[in-house]
Amino acid sequence: MKLSLARDVTLTPVESGAVLLDGRRGRYFQLNASGSTILRKLLDGEAPDAAAASLTASAPVSDVQARQDVQALIDALSAAHLVEVAP
Repeated sequence: MKLSLARDVTLTPVESGAVLLDGRRGRYFQLNASGSTILRKLLDGEAPDAAAASLTASAPVSDVQARQDVQALIDALSAAHLVEVAP
């Protein structure tokens, strides 16, 4: 799976995580620190399972929950048309 930002979407780090700005719709989506870290890993080409593993290493969360959280983030960003997912 390859994840990339959708066209006209910018990712800006902020103190509490990151903000995705959708220039087409004039809307933004805020991510907390964990979400920001996971998104950056996915954008850098890391597989969702590897991103989930890094989440379990840095937070008190089970492997199953981390995988669900990573997939939920991908699904939410995709549904909001902020990222594009290619096989």
